[in-house]
Amino acid sequence: MKKTTEEAFNSKNIRLTTMRILIYEYMQTLSEALSLADIEKYFHKADKVTIYRTLQTFLEKGLVHKIMDENQARYRLCADSCEQEEHNDRHLHFYCRKCGQTTCREEIILPESLTGSLRIDEIQILAKGICEKCLTAS
Repeated sequence: MKKTTEEAFNSKNIRLTTMRILIYEYMQTLSEALSLADIEKYFHKADKVTIYRTLQTFLEKGLVHKIMDENQARYRLCADSCEQEEHNDRHLHFYCRKCGQTTCREEIILPESLTGSLRIDEIQILAKGICEKCLTAS
């Protein structure tokens, strides 16, 4: 069951503000990861510093994870299992070379057994190619 905005913020100890609510609820509607520029474009009248700080708060509190693709940071809402101390982000991220969208492929997960006795703080798995939508449009 999908959490309400208030439940999600309370579970991560994030204070409710208008801009945080708007950005969170916008991100909930999309399946692709968003760059800072994407979010700024959508909220074109909002202060850019406020948008940036909101994303940093979400990242620090385990509400979003950051994906690096094509030298650009993109943000996607985390699964409920992510915490402030540790993001549970062991799934594949897919960058479509045609449409430029980055999506989380949570069905493709790096097993914990591969990490063995190592302490891994962050894993970034990025695949590049053509997404299903672009392939069928061709």
